[in-house]
Amino acid sequence: MKDYWTNENRVIRSETNSYNFVLNNLSGDTIYSFSSWVRILDADSAVIKASLKTANGTVKCVGNVIARPGCWSFLKGGFVLDFPSSYALLYLQRSDGEKLNISISSVSLQPFTYQQWKKNQQDTIYKGRKCTAIIHISDVQGERVPGASIIVEQVSRDFPFGSAITKTILGNPAYQTWFKERFNAAVFEDELKWYSTEPQQGEVNYTIPDQMLEFVRKNQIITRGHNIFWEDPRYIPSWVQNLTGPDLKSAVTSRIQSLMNKYKNEFIHWDVDNEMLHYDFYEQRLGTNTSLEFFQTSQQLDPLAKLFMNDYNVVETCYDMNSTVDAYISKLRDLKQGGIFMHGIGLEGHFTVPNPPLIRAVLDKLATLKLPIWLTEVDISKNLDKETQARYLEMVLREGFSHPGVNGIMLWTGLHSNGCYQMCLTDNTFHNLPAGDIVDNLLKEWQTGVVHGETDEHGSFSFSGFLGEYKINVKFGNRTVNSTFSLYRGDDTRHLNIQL
Repeated sequence: MKDYWTNENRVIRSETNSYNFVLNNLSGDTIYSFSSWVRILDADSAVIKASLKTANGTVKCVGNVIARPGCWSFLKGGFVLDFPSSYALLYLQRSDGEKLNISISSVSLQPFTYQQWKKNQQDTIYKGRKCTAIIHISDVQGERVPGASIIVEQVSRDFPFGSAITKTILGNPAYQTWFKERFNAAVFEDELKWYSTEPQQGEVNYTIPDQMLEFVRKNQIITRGHNIFWEDPRYIPSWVQNLTGPDLKSAVTSRIQSLMNKYKNEFIHWDVDNEMLHYDFYEQRLGTNTSLEFFQTSQQLDPLAKLFMNDYNVVETCYDMNSTVDAYISKLRDLKQGGIFMHGIGLEGHFTVPNPPLIRAVLDKLATLKLPIWLTEVDISKNLDKETQARYLEMVLREGFSHPGVNGIMLWTGLHSNGCYQMCLTDNTFHNLPAGDIVDNLLKEWQTGVVHGETDEHGSFSFSGFLGEYKINVKFGNRTVNSTFSLYRGDDTRHLNIQL
């Protein structure tokens, strides 16, 4: 942006509703990261969005920020160009279409090749998802043992990577085997939702989720609780939609008490009030503090429960003004002011065309809150062919796994008899589709293979491994020792002493 900028802030009092940066000769096969500080000069705050229009007329979402008077706000995002553009406009607008009246500073547009971007991801993974271990072997007298044979094998991953499952997994050994061989985390796609557990008023039935819990417990798979309430009227039981006033209040109270008492301490997380940035069914009918009361009641009924917000289009796009990253943060702060200690950030991740620099920008901003971030429902639109789905899925998964603020990834690929919500990993006979190959390849890439080695002259052997649980076999002469150890976050180097 050097052609436009000096070290001084620039005040824009536009007679139109946008301010344009003219960009010439943008490269193809390039990822561009954009950022700027923005301060609005009007009395009220407004969403400022950045967009890019290329020479062929294509418009791309770049980023947005809620700009406020009296303080600076950071707009961060970016775009990807697959083909060169001799001319482009990068323009700032208010989302409400009103005239611009802002001050902007420190504008930056940085290009990266795909190789540079991937190298950064790999470096971040190495720093945040792996740990160096030094194994010291000695005999009973404490003498070092050089030349000892060592075999190290990772037996479980620290990072939760999983998928939605459906009731079709019950009584289906092929589905169960396929799932447990890959994933260490699960979420029930529909079976805990109100329309599934109480389709008719007073007829509460937890048989199916109970059976699904037996499967995950048996296989030591951690499970998210999804969800207690869903604000979207399309997915609220019809009998609930017909209730008003005290009857509706009684029904929601019964629902939350029944579910939380039934499954206390069973689930690692609860999505308490799903998609509350987009819908407000309960608040319209029961008052503006209803969502807060849902969180308060959940916290009271199960003090150990980890409570999450969960919503879509926060990380997928920057065109949805209901779910900007700043709107998400604002809602979290509202809940905190109401006395709710939020345990995590749930980002659904229903993508069409992923925008890697936007994904990273959103994750960067949310990570400043120091809360665990989970990608909770990742898939790629079924309107794309399966090869494109797979390619875009890899983009999203690499961006998520490489970000230090992300603590878990869940795919929304639960298999029904008629397919999946948007994207399947396999066909109905559990043969991989292209997206399934991507998942298998990444799981292999992100797990330490079997490591063979031998202690050096100091009786030591070192290796770098992904965080998780390990088993080790040590042999020297006719002596053999088997042991286990863990690599976990916070270890710069893990030292392990084993005696033969």
